Amino acid sequence: MYQHKQYALFIFFVLAWIGGFVALAWNLIGADGPLMVFAGILVLVGFLFHGLTVKVNDTHISWAFGPGVAGQSIALADIAEAKAVQNSYRHGIGIRITHDGWIYTVSGFSAIQLTLKDGTLYRVGTNDQQGLLAALEGKIAPAETLKAATDDAKPAAV
Repeated sequence: MYQHKQYALFIFFVLAWIGGFVALAWNLIGADGPLMVFAGILVLVGFLFHGLTVKVNDTHISWAFGPGVAGQSIALADIAEAKAVQNSYRHGIGIRITHDGWIYTVSGFSAIQLTLKDGTLYRVGTNDQQGLLAALEGKIAPAETLKAATDDAKPAAV
């Protein structure tokens, strides 16, 4: 079984930057209700999105943010292709849908693109592309093999 967690360094940086302003405001105006609520929201966001964990077992690949929120699980039998890709700035961080499919990422530009048999695309951010590809190797059928298998299964025209 493969399991790897990528920490959200960019999110930590942004939250620390905003937290600095919250601490300054706390010092200047005191601890009022809205400021305390905002500080609590920052801590909650940091906890929920502190990293992205990717797991691969014999039947599924799954990924989730932080303690296991906002994730996805896909059966390996439903995947037609997995390949290493590089995201760009326009892909951003977090969860989003683009013309490249669903994006799940917390930091950096390295990702694995999963193409499902129904054509759905997922890009899962990781700083261990080779390790994740090695974990998937041999567990999913290449697209050419799938096409040949479906062509062989069709009845011959008479």
